[in-house]
Amino acid sequence: MRQINEAYSYCKKIIETHSKTFSKAFSLLPKKQKRAVWAIYAFCRKVDDIVDEGSAPKSELDEFERNFHNFLEGKIPGNDPMWIALEDVFSSFSMDSVYFQEMIDGQRKDIDSHVVETEEELLLYCYQVASTVGLMLLPVLAPGKEAELRQSAIDLGKGMQLTNILRDVGEDIERERIYIPKTLLDTYGYSYEQLRNHERNEAFIQLWEDLAVKAEKYYESSLMSIHEYPLYSRTPVKGAAYLYRAILPSIRDNQYQVFNERNFVSDQVKKNILSDIQLMKA
Repeated sequence: MRQINEAYSYCKKIIETHSKTFSKAFSLLPKKQKRAVWAIYAFCRKVDDIVDEGSAPKSELDEFERNFHNFLEGKIPGNDPMWIALEDVFSSFSMDSVYFQEMIDGQRKDIDSHVVETEEELLLYCYQVASTVGLMLLPVLAPGKEAELRQSAIDLGKGMQLTNILRDVGEDIERERIYIPKTLLDTYGYSYEQLRNHERNEAFIQLWEDLAVKAEKYYESSLMSIHEYPLYSRTPVKGAAYLYRAILPSIRDNQYQVFNERNFVSDQVKKNILSDIQLMKA
């Protein structure tokens, strides 16, 4: 038991360090569910860090994938606390390993330079790297409701990933990743060269808003099924959606400065959002 508690503490530090938004939102869950979220987040973070920061990301991700398959066969890779915590999650909830694998597959696309051509390609990528996380979490947040809430989880993931992309335009260019679809650039008469030169003109604002409106629609559709979640999950899920969605108006308030600045929602605004949600009738 001590080893499992320490493993969860390790995962808790990861989510608190890398995502204050998720940490705040899901801190409202009961202990068992909250700890499961920490472990699932730690898994996703590990994959993300390998791709973004690994010295040899392709071989490191291949090794991680092998470790995951060994984990599914009951062989915990070494004494890594993430795997120890995740084993407890898999034994406590009806987890579906397919979504974990899909997420690895999606992240693999980012190992080399990644340029998106169409909106369909963009939405598939959003599904693989973000909607899968929501699908991983469903057995924890709404056990027995996975089928009813599948589309809700998919839509929320797409809204969040589109928000990430709209926030991190400049950072992604530095990594040779362009997620704004070529078809959308063409629609608004904005070029790759302008994007790489950080031109923040009217055409850029229009195409940014095009994706932002789509993201906001995904948030809205994802929350239409909030009543299907158990009471203990409604505020955390709604909180995660509202906190992430708040990034978009913060960027607008900052005059679409997404090339050289990291936009964020202040702790006070996050606190106010969560307080407002808790006052609402879920």
